[in-house]
Amino acid sequence: MTDLPAEHAAAVSDRAILTGSAYRTGRDLAARQSLYQWQQPRYDLPGIVVEQLRHTHGTVVDIGCGNGKFLARLRQDRPGLRLLGLDVSPGILADVAGPVAVADAVRLPLPSASVDAALALHMLYHVEDMPAGIAELSRVVKPDGRLIVTTNSEREKAELARLWERAAADVLGVEKGPERISLSARFPLEKAVDLLGTCFGHVETIALPGTITVRSPEPVVAHMKSYRAWADRQDAPFEETIERAREIVTEHIEKSGSFEIGCLGGMLVCTR
Repeated sequence: MTDLPAEHAAAVSDRAILTGSAYRTGRDLAARQSLYQWQQPRYDLPGIVVEQLRHTHGTVVDIGCGNGKFLARLRQDRPGLRLLGLDVSPGILADVAGPVAVADAVRLPLPSASVDAALALHMLYHVEDMPAGIAELSRVVKPDGRLIVTTNSEREKAELARLWERAAADVLGVEKGPERISLSARFPLEKAVDLLGTCFGHVETIALPGTITVRSPEPVVAHMKSYRAWADRQDAPFEETIERAREIVTEHIEKSGSFEIGCLGGMLVCTR
């Protein structure tokens, strides 16, 4: 994947977009999460987080907690932990069981060395100043604590990137369509270890490869529509491009029986 245009990268961390549209509710986040139900092998990400925290006691803060999926699992499986959810968007926190608070990842309302573990799950690419965000995570985690981060590879869902470009080209009547907005391209798995290593002495990567196989275009369409917050930054008519993508996927499924999407996510466990 080539580097995204600067305006695309800026849009991914635009505070007005994040709070006013992308994460004003949990709708679009849930749509993106739902695509993975068709992935093999299946990964129980909340369960993996629980396992990584098996020796952790005390306070765990989920920064950029979104719809609270991971907090809910920790609350169920580790009721003895003190949990706190933080997110920049007050809207998405409305349905998350407390305690939760609105907070910026680069100005966490926490004392230094005050948490036993911090989670930053698929969110660092939304932080405008990522080095400052990582330094802030390091500041609040105790010396013997840990940080758990997730993100995706640059190769994640390459088929969807190509699908968008082909559909956009058809709609625009050009040979090659513009690239779609990518969230994780600002903080891909390939660069995450070096970035996190500036503040953490040991970063273990747990690769989570898989293949999503769908036999209906609807899961793909729902995923693509979940980027509606960036519709005016996509350099192609959003709805028309998605409808053309639906046609392309439908034709592919009719010929091949399914549409496959390659996935390569990863979890990074950071300690001193």
